Amino acid sequence: MEHNHAAMLAEELHLREEHVQNVIKLIDEGNTIPFIARYRKELTGTMDDQLLRQLADRLDYLRGLDKRREEILSSIETQGKLTEELRADIEKAVTLASLEDLYRPYKQKRRTRATVAREKGLEPLAEIIFAQDIMRGNIDEIAAEYVDAEKGVETTEDAITGACDIIAENISDDAAIRSTLRDLFMKRAIVTSKAATEEDSVYRLYYDFSEAVSKIQSHRILAVNRGEKEEFLKVQVEIDTNEALSVIRRAALKPGSITSGLVNTAIEDSWERLIYPSVEREIRSTLTDSANEQAIKMFGLNLEPLLMQPPLRNRVTLGFDPAYRTGCKIAVVDATGKVLDTTVVYPTPPHNKKAEAAATLKKLIAKHNVEAIAIGNGTASKESEIFVAEMLRELPGVAYMMVNEAGASVYSASKLGAEEFPDYDVSLRSAVSIARRLQDPLAELVKIDPKSIGVGQYQHDMPQARLGETLTGVVENCVGRVGVDLNTASPSLLARVSGLNMTIAKNIVAYRDENGIFTDRKTLKKVSKLGPKTFVQCAGFLRIPESKNILDNTAVHPESYPAAEKLLTLCGYTDKDIRSGGLAKLKERVQGLGETTVAEQCGIGVPTLRDIITELQKPGRDPRDELPAPMLRTDVLEMKDLKPDMELTGTVRNVVDFGVFVDIGVHQDGLIHISQCSERYIRHPSEVLKVGDIVKVSVLNCDPDKKRIGLKLIQIL
Repeated sequence: MEHNHAAMLAEELHLREEHVQNVIKLIDEGNTIPFIARYRKELTGTMDDQLLRQLADRLDYLRGLDKRREEILSSIETQGKLTEELRADIEKAVTLASLEDLYRPYKQKRRTRATVAREKGLEPLAEIIFAQDIMRGNIDEIAAEYVDAEKGVETTEDAITGACDIIAENISDDAAIRSTLRDLFMKRAIVTSKAATEEDSVYRLYYDFSEAVSKIQSHRILAVNRGEKEEFLKVQVEIDTNEALSVIRRAALKPGSITSGLVNTAIEDSWERLIYPSVEREIRSTLTDSANEQAIKMFGLNLEPLLMQPPLRNRVTLGFDPAYRTGCKIAVVDATGKVLDTTVVYPTPPHNKKAEAAATLKKLIAKHNVEAIAIGNGTASKESEIFVAEMLRELPGVAYMMVNEAGASVYSASKLGAEEFPDYDVSLRSAVSIARRLQDPLAELVKIDPKSIGVGQYQHDMPQARLGETLTGVVENCVGRVGVDLNTASPSLLARVSGLNMTIAKNIVAYRDENGIFTDRKTLKKVSKLGPKTFVQCAGFLRIPESKNILDNTAVHPESYPAAEKLLTLCGYTDKDIRSGGLAKLKERVQGLGETTVAEQCGIGVPTLRDIITELQKPGRDPRDELPAPMLRTDVLEMKDLKPDMELTGTVRNVVDFGVFVDIGVHQDGLIHISQCSERYIRHPSEVLKVGDIVKVSVLNCDPDKKRIGLKLIQIL
C-alpha cells in the first residue's frame, strides 16, 4: 500500500496538498532548501526555510516508516503468520512505536524462559490456561498430560510454570496492552532521581528530585541523564503498580475460571519482569529524544542571530586572545580581515607585565590606526578586559568588545586554519579569528563546525548527526539571506552556499586566482565541476559588485533577469536608475499598474515580483545592516560594583529553556530568568529575546561567591 505522504503532511502542517506535493518533487529533484525557499515561492505557497526543513524532516520520517513497514510485512509473511487483519493493522500504524509493538510477537528473540517452555511443548497448555473458560476441576490433571521427563518437564508444577512463562511473554508482546500502558506512563508516571554518591556536585539540585513525565522540562531531562551517566544520580520512571496492573487485568483477566489465578500471577510476573523495565526504557528514550529535539532547536535559534550579527565594517581591529602563563596573543587585521601585525604580551598573572604590554599595544594601535579591540571571553579574559579598559582611558576613539571565542581553538588547530595561516602558530590564528569575528561574524564562524560554536546546552550529549544537520541548515539559510561576494569570499564561506561543496568552492577560488575576478555570473559555468544544475542552485546567492550588469549584485536569479528587465521597461526605468538609487517609487508604480497584471506580463508570480522589486530598490544590500550595531565598551565593571535596582545595558549571549544569559560588562554573564523576561506569561524565553539583542536590564541580586547575577528585563533596545 502506497501512503499519500503529501496528504498526510498537508493535514499535519496545515498546508495545501498541492504545495506539499510541489515541495516533495523539488526535494526529490535535488533542489536545496535555501533555493526552494527563495526562488520557488509560487510552487510552495511562500513557505519559509524553517517550515520547508520541518516538512523535509517529517517526509524522511514517513519514508523511513514505510521502509520499516515493508521490512516487517516481509518478515512476518516469510514466517507464514501474516493474516489480513494483521496486515491491515500494520498498514494503519502511523508511528514507529506502534509498528514495533505489532511486530514484537514475531521478532526473532534471544532465548527466553518462554522460548524454552515452547520448546518443551507447553504452548497448548498456555493457551488452555489463558483461555480461562474452565470453571470446574483441577488444573493439575490437565497439566499432567504435558509432563515429559525427556523434554525436561518433570512435574505438573514444571508444566504450569512453563505455561505461565509463555503467557507472561504473550501479554508483554500484546500491542494494545503496551500502547495503553505507554499512554498511562506519559500521563501519570513520575521521573525521579536520587543521589548515587555522598559527594557534592553540580547535580545536587537533583539529589532528591521528582517531576511528572507530562510536565518535566527538556533541560531537566538532559541534566539527570548526564548526572546518571557521570554516576552522580540514580534515575527512574515510577508509576503506581496497581494502576498499571489494572490496565493489564482489564485486557487479559477473566474472573471465575480455575485458571484465573494462574493468569493473574502471570500478569504480575509479566509486568515486573518484562513490561515495566521495557516500557520504562521506552519512556526515557522518548523523553530524551524529545529533549534532544528541543535542545537542537534552541541551538538553531541561538546560532542564527549569532551568525546574523551586524558586521563592524571598515575598522582596523585588534584581536586579543587572553591567556595566563603563555601570554596574550595579539593580531591586528585591516578592514578586510588581512593580517597586518602579530605579537604576544604578558599583562596577566603570573607575569603581570602590564606597563610593557600597554606600551607594545599603544604602538600597534597608533601604527595601524586601530579603532576596535576584540577580546576573547575564555581563560584570563577578566584580567585582560580590566587591563584593556584601563589602557583605553588614554586612547580616546578606541573601544573594545568581548567576543565569544567558542570554537576559535578548534579552528586554529584545524587543517583549514593551517591552510589559511601556514606561517602562524595555533595561538596566533586564534587571535586573528577573534578579530575577524567582530568584523564579520558570518564569514568567520562558517569556518568552524557549528557544534563547536557553543550556543546552547549539552551539545556533546546530542545525537551528533542530527545536531550537525540542523545547524548546517541554519548556516546555509544565513549565508543565503546575506549573499556572498564571489570575488572576496573564502572557500569556507563559498562551501556554505546552496548547491556548492568544499571541492567546488576551492575550484572557484582557484579559477579566481588564475583568471582574475569574476565579472559576471555566467563565468561561473567555466569553473571545474560546477555544472548547469549546480549553477541554478547557487547563482542567485552569489554577488559580483564589479559586474557591468547590476543584477549580478542582487539576489535576483539569472533565470529572472528577463522578468526584471521587462519590469523596468513597463515602469519606465533603466538599469542606470538602479545604480543611482532612483527606484524609490517602483513599488508604487507596480501597484498602480496592478501587481497581478505586471507579474503576468513579466512571466513570473507575484511573490517573485515582490522579491525583484525589493532587490532593485536596494541592490547589494546586506540585511544585517538593518540590525542594531555591535555594542562596544570603553570601561569595565566588577561584580562588587553591582547593586540591586542598578540599570545596565548588555548583549544577549545565550537563550536556554529557563532563561537568558546577558553580558553586562562584568565578565560574568547575568541571568534573566524566564519569569523576569516579560510581564505576560511566556512558554519560552525565545518568544521575547534572541542572541545578539541589546537589552536594558536591572540587577535583582548578585552573589560573587557563587558567581551568580540575577537580572530583570526592562526593554529591548
